[in-house]
Amino acid sequence: MKTKKIDFSKFSSMHIGETLKVSLLEQPKDFTPDYYLIGSCNNILMGTQPPRLMKLSKVYDYIKIENKTLKIGAATPSGKIASFCKKHDIANFEFVSHLPGTLGGLVYMNAGLKEYEIFNDLISISTTKGLLQKDDINFGYRFTDIEDPILEATFCLEYGFDEEKIQLFKKMRSNQPNTPSAGSCFKNPQGDYAGRLIEYVGLKAKCVGGMEFSSEHANFLVNNGNGTFQDAIFLIQEAQKRVFCEFGIWLECEVVVLDKRYMGNNSPLLKQ
Repeated sequence: MKTKKIDFSKFSSMHIGETLKVSLLEQPKDFTPDYYLIGSCNNILMGTQPPRLMKLSKVYDYIKIENKTLKIGAATPSGKIASFCKKHDIANFEFVSHLPGTLGGLVYMNAGLKEYEIFNDLISISTTKGLLQKDDINFGYRFTDIEDPILEATFCLEYGFDEEKIQLFKKMRSNQPNTPSAGSCFKNPQGDYAGRLIEYVGLKAKCVGGMEFSSEHANFLVNNGNGTFQDAIFLIQEAQKRVFCEFGIWLECEVVVLDKRYMGNNSPLLKQ
């Protein structure tokens, strides 16, 4: 199996991590559950004790129109999808221009902006264990129950790229910081906002080492230049403890923590 070395201090959007050897998945049969499949690491906090890592090879980086559908490989970057759809006047994918990542990650978390979600036009996905129709998948707001690595997704094909939506989505993202981060740190609890809760307990603009809950948006954990994994974990746990003590709400991480000590159903970062 081919491998490549990746410097996660540069590759991950949070700019945290060491240089690690990552295996490349080129054929479905090569995947085994003892690997963790990563994409472009836009929602990853890489730990100092990471699991074995695997990444889709460039074999899965493609977009094609086939049988009046749009087929996209799971390693395809969101920017490439947006550019393709604009060039070919394809509708309903304008929002991906403001969602960093690759297609596999976007589908896995049903990414989107407000009511514009990747699942809206999904028909089916191909995984390492075979084909799944949309009706076979449980999904909701920023959630799916997909368990196996995604290799390709098939979407309904409609024409009519809408340039006005690009400006709408840009405005929707205007309150988010540009400092390196992994996006929203916590999922919004039902009926409330994680950012509001974090600000209420006094952690907005709180710094530990190089990490900070952003002064622009409290639910963004940002790296001001020399942040470490330990700094990030301290702030995540501090927010969970303070919010739970104040409101009885346990904030669930939206950032994926890749460290053996914080993975699994018993992780203190996942639930009380």
